[in-house]
Amino acid sequence: MPGSKGIEAAENDLRELALRYPETYEEFPWGHRAIKVKKKAFLFMGGEKGTLSLSLKLPLSGRIALIHGFASPTGYGLGKSGWVTARFQAKDEVPMALLRQWIDESYRAIAPAKLVDRLDAGESSDQSTRQRRRAKKT
Repeated sequence: MPGSKGIEAAENDLRELALRYPETYEEFPWGHRAIKVKKKAFLFMGGEKGTLSLSLKLPLSGRIALIHGFASPTGYGLGKSGWVTARFQAKDEVPMALLRQWIDESYRAIAPAKLVDRLDAGESSDQSTRQRRRAKKT
């Protein structure tokens, strides 16, 4: 299937993508991977063997994200703050392009403006980038 990846390959690719953002690193609180910027998590990754779970802060697309059967508000009260959790089983198609967008949105929501500006300086000035910049400022 186009855009489909195995769970382990998808997890590795998404982890590597998240760690490419400025000043990111990973920690393992509660036995799950947390990708952080400036001591604040923007992505939690977990799941047992053969599954994948991602939790991200989606202030712009969070409500729309919930239309997908694999997405739900994150527990522990985080869902009220715009956090969404996506869960996949080994048999599921992993929508990589969508998850890449969500990682980008979550990083931009959590990272200090200085780091977002640094990120934007290296990006093309296409329409979606301009829209994200405007949305971040409002």
